[in-house]
Amino acid sequence: MQKILSILTLLLLAATAQAQRFPKPDFESGYQYPQLQYAVPNETLWVTVDLILLVALMSIVAYSVIKRKTRKPVFWVSVISVAYFGFFRNGCVCSIGAIQNVALALVDNSYTIPLVVFLFFILPIIFTLLFGRVFCAGVCPLGALQEIVNVKSYRISRSVAAVLGIIPWVYLIFAVLYAATRSSFIICRFDPFIGIFRLGGDIGMIIFGVLLLIAAVFTGRPFCRFICPYGALLSLFSRVSIWKIKMTLACINCELCHNACPVDAIKPAYENKVKESRLQGVKRILLYLIVLPVMCVIGALIMRTMSDALSTAHRDVRLYEQVLQNEKAPQNVLSVDLEAFYGQGGTVAEITERVEKIQSDFKTYSTIAGTLMGLVIGLTLIGLSVKRTRKTYEIDDARCVNCAKCFNYCPQNRKV
Repeated sequence: MQKILSILTLLLLAATAQAQRFPKPDFESGYQYPQLQYAVPNETLWVTVDLILLVALMSIVAYSVIKRKTRKPVFWVSVISVAYFGFFRNGCVCSIGAIQNVALALVDNSYTIPLVVFLFFILPIIFTLLFGRVFCAGVCPLGALQEIVNVKSYRISRSVAAVLGIIPWVYLIFAVLYAATRSSFIICRFDPFIGIFRLGGDIGMIIFGVLLLIAAVFTGRPFCRFICPYGALLSLFSRVSIWKIKMTLACINCELCHNACPVDAIKPAYENKVKESRLQGVKRILLYLIVLPVMCVIGALIMRTMSDALSTAHRDVRLYEQVLQNEKAPQNVLSVDLEAFYGQGGTVAEITERVEKIQSDFKTYSTIAGTLMGLVIGLTLIGLSVKRTRKTYEIDDARCVNCAKCFNYCPQNRKV
């Protein structure tokens, strides 16, 4: 349908251009042509619809999983989200990409974040604080598309999943780093599903998106679990959500919910696990208190060392390198960027000062980014080594995406 509309639009433009080839007749009677007015699409209306639908769909999911404990409305929310936010609205405005706008607004007073972008960023966080990751359940078109195509959820080992789970945090840190330094919006640039929703775009990203969807057929939400930076952010808030998702108050340890969960967010019981002694527990905690700061320092040093290389993502730094190269060996044919630079009266001293400021910012932000990376890796390793005694199956609030699949499998829930 979109291709047909595009073809019709091109034909209409071609016909209009053909009609303008001949000048309008000049009437001697003094007749004046009326001014043509073209209807402009009311984008404000669609933005309002976007926000209303966003809140409505998250409310439906929250009511379904917290109050009703049912899966069916969540599935239909996924269908609506893919159809509207995905294919109709072409994946924009995107809560995931809004991370970059917020990061830039926090460090650059001259940048004013659009209200709708800020609301798309903050509203899912508010709902997560209240009800858990209801946005991820089916309101996010990226997660909803993976949920719809999922047929079988083959389990990934806990250690492999934990290592892959570091990627979203690294992605989030780099996205904020490049946005804060005004270098690039890498989330929008490397969105694997935007080409699918827009039925065109970078072929490499489209192929990557298709491969993710194929993987989603056999394992639950690979993008959400192992790539999505916004999902990583929401997992922090879901840990402290006020109303948490619960399967049943009378768990019989049948393991059906654990096998049904597509994102491995249900922790098994360890009723017969031998507890370690108090002395062993104290030693473990002391070891963690030593290792974690060391990991943070190592991460900070590595990223600070790499800051100059990372700064080449900034357009001015790349231009600076071209200017220096041209000053050493003048070229007969200049690139477009160099022509614009010299045409505007740019000087080596001026761009050098600018680049030094950029590289200084990169050193600061890269150090912070490295510290956070070390913290994430350290906490992940600690999480793998810590096992808590549980008598029943429990939901991991950070991982749970509120898809409600477990409700259909829980025999105690079906009695209610």
